[in-house]
Amino acid sequence: MTAPTTDIDVLHYSAFTTHPDGGNPAGVVLDAAALADDDAAMTAVAARVGYSETAFITERDEAARRYRLRYFSPLAEVAFCGHATIATAVALADRDGPGELIFDTASGEIRVETTADGDGPSRATLTSVPTRSRPADPGAEVEPTLAALRWSADDLDPALPPHVAFAGNDHLVLAAATRERLTDLDYDYDALEAVMRRRGWTTVHLVWREAGDGSADEVTNGLVFHARDPFPVGGVVEDPATGAAAAAFGGYLRALGLVGGPTRVRIRQGEDMGRPSDLLLDVTPDEPRARVSGQAVRIPQSG
Repeated sequence: MTAPTTDIDVLHYSAFTTHPDGGNPAGVVLDAAALADDDAAMTAVAARVGYSETAFITERDEAARRYRLRYFSPLAEVAFCGHATIATAVALADRDGPGELIFDTASGEIRVETTADGDGPSRATLTSVPTRSRPADPGAEVEPTLAALRWSADDLDPALPPHVAFAGNDHLVLAAATRERLTDLDYDYDALEAVMRRRGWTTVHLVWREAGDGSADEVTNGLVFHARDPFPVGGVVEDPATGAAAAAFGGYLRALGLVGGPTRVRIRQGEDMGRPSDLLLDVTPDEPRARVSGQAVRIPQSG
């Protein structure tokens, strides 16, 4: 039997933004101990909230600042969710003050450093589980995905080949040849969902690389990407900011040899949805874990 959920206190935060109208909204339940053994109840809460993910703290050690964290989309549990991790970390920092947090997730231990960011919202930096990336199978993985996206092989950037990248979840990475191709996203929802379920992917991470100007003060040394993440397996057409995919993308960049030293990558997401998001990805060539940073802000609720 599903436990009553109407009295569960859900905080609403938007991650990877400084404004409630931007970023990716997430529900955050700081005390879900009563639901710890009730997956159906947590799914029901997530469905009622209606965001792509709601995070639930089901166990806690306040002295050690260590928490058991679970993530649910409106349809099912997800092993790891980056934006909901950032949102939860900032919610805890807002309540208890900044510092290091440890989240035990289905994907493994995730450490998060939270800091006060002047007069703006707090910032959180998560360190992923070890990443990995492999070339995608052209026939079994790339072709049906392109068909569902209504893309052709000519729409892809040949310098950035398709891969399946992992940082807690698997994501198919496809690089568009032009910004226009990335902007014009009109995919077959049912067909893409079927491919993703068959392959076990959480999102399809669509990216376009923006040419850098080479300036010394450029924040990412020329590595600026724009991203879009269809998420039909979670019951959502598109995610406006996907921290888990960003971490996996760090593994992708390492696998392709595009990381020659400590590298900061700026990922712009959500622009085509009207919810602009900023994700900072830090990658080093000799470290399989990626670091993903962003701010989060509470979303005011009426009533």
